[in-house]
Amino acid sequence: MTYKGHVENGAVVLDEAGHLPDGALVTIEIAVAESACRDSASTRTSLVERYRCFIGAIDGLPDDWSENHDAYLRAQHGS
Repeated sequence: MTYKGHVENGAVVLDEAGHLPDGALVTIEIAVAESACRDSASTRTSLVERYRCFIGAIDGLPDDWSENHDAYLRAQHGS
């Protein structure tokens, strides 16, 4: 079964109504539009260069997000 959706305020929102029971296990595959990365990844060598088009793609994160993302995720999910 495949559902399509988008991310809104950090949560996955289904584009079409679908009933998923509480506790259902899901797998999320990120689909990136071809225009998001115009340069061919095969011509690049480093990870920074391969994923440069994603750097800074999310606004509004705390300044220390890259160092403390685990703590922020635990706090968000009440762990």
